[in-house]
Amino acid sequence: MSGAHYWLTSDRLALRRFTPDDIDWLANLYSDPDVTRYLGGVKDRTKSEEFLRTRILHYYDEHPGLGIWMTVERDTGACLGYHLLNHIRGESIIQIGFTLVKSARGKGFATEMALAVLRYGFVDLKLPRIAGMASLQNYASQRVLLKIGLERRGERTFPHPDYASEGPMAWFECDAVEWLADRARRPGAELSDSRVQ
Repeated sequence: MSGAHYWLTSDRLALRRFTPDDIDWLANLYSDPDVTRYLGGVKDRTKSEEFLRTRILHYYDEHPGLGIWMTVERDTGACLGYHLLNHIRGESIIQIGFTLVKSARGKGFATEMALAVLRYGFVDLKLPRIAGMASLQNYASQRVLLKIGLERRGERTFPHPDYASEGPMAWFECDAVEWLADRARRPGAELSDSRVQ
């Protein structure tokens, strides 16, 4: 897809909105038990279509500036997964999150784009606080949340059915004032390490 459709870029990656044409890719992603073990489990095509329609496509219009976006490798155009900045279901809390296909793991992609999304949330959207959560056994995602500047603040449970069966989850938070101040103190840590188109 043309770079003109990318709304946020980092050195190697770009984000674009999902479209209805992405259903085959999304259904394939959610059919993989290894990828979905921390995402609530495998979804069949019908559930993937519902997820795309209600949690992704409709959400763009309902909450401008927020959403779940396709993560693309800029050099190849390959779809690597998705990054998100959206509401925790049933809550007013804004969370950051990510999922990558197996072949894209271990290359720093999750961290690179999550850092760009966090910067976007704090600098462009002026969000005062952003949270993150991960399964207690999902150490890789927890490491990414720590790397981008969130702090582990215990565990939390949520009543929404999407999370209730998980039980306690590792809970992370970051305040904009603290994060921006920390970035300003770090040598070479630019606030413009992502580009909003």
